[in-house]
Amino acid sequence: MSEKKISVAWKFLSAVGLIYGLVLVFNQELALEAWGDFVATLGRVLPMVGIVFGLMFFINLFLKQATIKKHLGRDSGIKGWIYTVIGSIFVVGPPYVLMPMLSELRNQGMKTSLTAVFLSNRSVQPVYLPVMASYFGWKYTLLVSFFIISFSILSGLIVSRMIKD
Repeated sequence: MSEKKISVAWKFLSAVGLIYGLVLVFNQELALEAWGDFVATLGRVLPMVGIVFGLMFFINLFLKQATIKKHLGRDSGIKGWIYTVIGSIFVVGPPYVLMPMLSELRNQGMKTSLTAVFLSNRSVQPVYLPVMASYFGWKYTLLVSFFIISFSILSGLIVSRMIKD
C-alpha cells in the first residue's frame, strides 16, 4: 500500500484546530473571544482575497504571456525597469494582495530582478508623500524617496546577478 504524506499546511491547520479545541474546553470565554476576532479578521481579509482573484483573472484575460515578456521579460531592457519602478509606486495594496499578482506575472515571464525592484519600491507611495513631508519636510521626503528608488534598482541588479532568469 502507498502511504500518502500529509502536507505541512494541513498539519499546521490541524495543530491550530487542536489548540483552539483545548482552549474551548478549558476557557470558553477566551475561545469565543478568539473566534470573534477570527471572524472579524476573515471579514477584512476576504474582500482582499476577492480582489486578488479578480486581479489574477484580469491579468490572465487581458495580459498575454507575450505582452508581459515584451514589457517585463528578459529582453525588456530599460523600458521594463522604468515600467516596474512607476508601477510599483502607483500600485497600492497590502502584500497578501500583491504577492499572488507578482507570482502570476513571474509565471508569465516577468524577470526576477524586476520583481525585486517592485517589492523594494513599495515604500514610495504618492498618497503618503504629503503626510511624510508634513512631518519631515519636502527635502527629506524627496531624498528618502530617491534613495529608495535608487537602491531598489541596485537590489534588482544584484538579484539579476544571483538568480538568472
